[in-house]
Amino acid sequence: MKSARAKTPRKPIVKKGSQTNLKDPVGVYCRVRPLGFPDQECCIEVINNTTVQLHTPEGYRLNRNGDYKETQYSFKQVFGTHTTQKELFDVVANPLVDDLIHGKNGLLFTYGVTGSGKTHTMTGSPGEGGLLPRCLDMIFNSIGSFQAKRYVFKSNDRNSMDIQCEVDALLERQKREAMPNPKTPSSKRQVDPEFADMITVQEFCKAEEVDEDSVYGVFVSYIEIYNNYIYDLLEEVPFDPIKPKWNSCSTPMRNTDFVPPQSKLLREDKNHNMYVAGCTEVEVKSTEEAFEVFWRGQKKRRIANTHLNRESSRSHSVFNIKLVQAPLDADGDNVLQEKEQITISQLSLVDLAGSERTNRTRAEGNRLREAGNINQSLMTLRTCMDVLRENQMYGTNKMVPYRDSKLTHLFKNYFDGEGKVRMIVCVNPKAEDYEENLQVMRFAEVTQEVEVARPIDKAICGLTPGRRYRNQPRGPIGNEPLVTDVVLQSFPPLPSCEILDINDEQTLPRLIEALEKRHHLRQMMIDEFNKQSNAFKALLQEFDNAVLSKENHMQGKLNEKEKMISGQKLEIERLEKKNKTLEYKIEILEKTTTIYEEDKRNLQQELETQNQKLQRQFSDKRRLEARLQGMVTETTMKWEKECERRVAAKQLEMQNKLWVKDEKLKQLKAIVTEPKTEKPERPSRERDREKVTQRSVSPSPVPFLFQPDQNAPPIRLRHRRSRSAGDRWVDHKPASNMQTETVMQPHVPHAITVSVANEKALAKCEKYMLTHQELASDGEIETKLIKGDIYKTRGGGQSVQFTDIETLKQESPNGSRKRRSSTVAPAQPDGAESEWTDVETRCSVAVEMKAGSQLGPGYQHHAQPKRKKP
Repeated sequence: MKSARAKTPRKPIVKKGSQTNLKDPVGVYCRVRPLGFPDQECCIEVINNTTVQLHTPEGYRLNRNGDYKETQYSFKQVFGTHTTQKELFDVVANPLVDDLIHGKNGLLFTYGVTGSGKTHTMTGSPGEGGLLPRCLDMIFNSIGSFQAKRYVFKSNDRNSMDIQCEVDALLERQKREAMPNPKTPSSKRQVDPEFADMITVQEFCKAEEVDEDSVYGVFVSYIEIYNNYIYDLLEEVPFDPIKPKWNSCSTPMRNTDFVPPQSKLLREDKNHNMYVAGCTEVEVKSTEEAFEVFWRGQKKRRIANTHLNRESSRSHSVFNIKLVQAPLDADGDNVLQEKEQITISQLSLVDLAGSERTNRTRAEGNRLREAGNINQSLMTLRTCMDVLRENQMYGTNKMVPYRDSKLTHLFKNYFDGEGKVRMIVCVNPKAEDYEENLQVMRFAEVTQEVEVARPIDKAICGLTPGRRYRNQPRGPIGNEPLVTDVVLQSFPPLPSCEILDINDEQTLPRLIEALEKRHHLRQMMIDEFNKQSNAFKALLQEFDNAVLSKENHMQGKLNEKEKMISGQKLEIERLEKKNKTLEYKIEILEKTTTIYEEDKRNLQQELETQNQKLQRQFSDKRRLEARLQGMVTETTMKWEKECERRVAAKQLEMQNKLWVKDEKLKQLKAIVTEPKTEKPERPSRERDREKVTQRSVSPSPVPFLFQPDQNAPPIRLRHRRSRSAGDRWVDHKPASNMQTETVMQPHVPHAITVSVANEKALAKCEKYMLTHQELASDGEIETKLIKGDIYKTRGGGQSVQFTDIETLKQESPNGSRKRRSSTVAPAQPDGAESEWTDVETRCSVAVEMKAGSQLGPGYQHHAQPKRKKP
């Protein structure tokens, strides 16, 4: 992280590590994993290298019309099913690693539904390493020869780094190497074959323009966010003999039992950057060491077997790579001992847990709780993206809910302009994941519109570049002459030694003279060399004495420091014992509190169970009361109708009896008061040929139909034709209706007859007819046909608007209306004819019916024509 920062929580101030005028959108990439089986239905199609298209699979309808909907989504780049890990790394992760080496932060996370290949993309598989091992390999390829010695950089608990001199680093290395089980992995150990194939990268990748005048240190940490709690996956929890361990039954556990790790807290450093307090940071010197640390934490990560994924990640994992950089001093030999000159950059590789639907994973218990927390954290991430986009697009100043989730709270600095943000959307093209992929695509579409401020380059320390190699000894490079060559060139040249004449007396003397001069010069150089060597020996002796005195002085200081350290160790041991005693007491109190809380929860659960039981009993009681009330009401209505029917039948029977008696009295009076000379015959009547079926209602008199001709055929019953015969009808006939014996019966062709109106029948028809029966004032059954039109409502239902009512009623022949009979009386025995022409004569014809009969054999004609007045 950048050390210089100006920011307050209440007031947005321009940060020094970012440029407000230059912003980059969040880079969103899409990777489509291959189908598990070749014959599986696919719902995602790659259109080009930046666009994918979602097809609605069979069985899914997105609107009421049933049309299939195809949607296209654009990304910065789309990687198809045949994309290799190397191609994905070169495009997505390589720029982030390059920025890391040059002092800039980066965030890379994978997002998608469960089983879409997020962990494979981040970690890889044997023989095909993922983004994480490739990032580590590129880092160590770039800074391999410029790494500082171990423990020169030392992390503290304030999200910063301390720098140590070579002597302190050497002492700490010796101390760590003397420990029986060193926590720091050693580069001399053999690589674990379990992940050896995953870190073997064939392609050599290296960053360009690495600062050679600086030293580097790499620190890694690994955490997981499980159920919205942060856990350190690299934390080693040793066995503590003073503090006892307890199980769920409040009894001590065995000494070999494992103590679960404690959750960590999020803190804010002095530069307002979020970090995990107390998180283990391990210094690594090679790709093998770093991946060994990652693999050790990966084994502790929580995974489970679900219905959709055999090894489903149940937590969000965050692997942090922290690169520490410090410049060399002016001589280029040692690290500059100035903490302000340290540059810290960080790359966070996040493997998000997959969003999942519980009805598909069939999760329950702990798995259901984990799925709920995963979906909640991902929903908070979506909400933060929505608010950020709204603030940037519309100029609003809404508060981004980072604190609603540990995941968003930890990485809020990246979205505030602390580095680049990249997201890889992993999708599974199978048809079963269509709805989940649709939500993922919508979230990716929103995320691409969020812009993050671009960080600027780091400041230069101001020292002379190239100082690392400036003071190092150099050998014969290029055409530089050797020392022996320079010495030989200082000697005078030899004259020609060739003698061509026997009398030549000059060549040998010149040669002897030159050799003597060389011998003299050589002697002088030897003397000079001896003098200089003696002087150099004296200087070396003085230097040795000075070094010896300094060593004695340093040894004295080391002895003093060791004594001081021993005293501090004793004090620390005393304080640790006191601290352990207090922790033991706190543990006892916590266990007691846990027992009390468990009892409280059990009592509350029992109370809730009793309340639920009481509520169920109360609900059953109310249901029983309502059922009994309905039965009483139904029985009451049934008996009221039965009583009314019996009373009406009795009244009708008494009326018929009175009418018969009155007619007989009238006839008797006529016989007594008027002497008759001729006895007319009773008019014949044709009996009903068909016996009417028995009705369940009271015996009501039915009109008697006279026929003008006894030999004429019977009248054929014709049904009335509806005026809307072309429409489809719902014929609603309640089960309580009774069959009438009228000649005219309602009949609608192509009708759906139902006893109870239902939505399915109404949806298929345009007309509605309800057959309603009730008793009229004269005791007869009156049938009403209530008709209406069926209309569809906006909500998708149906409504009926009644238009008219038709009444079908059966009247008794003893009513007030007088009818004229078309039946002619037979001839008298004496040959006289008797015609019934007057009203009074016609009214003297009566129909006598017995109680309970329906135009059966129990009725008779009584016709006594009155004599005409003279």
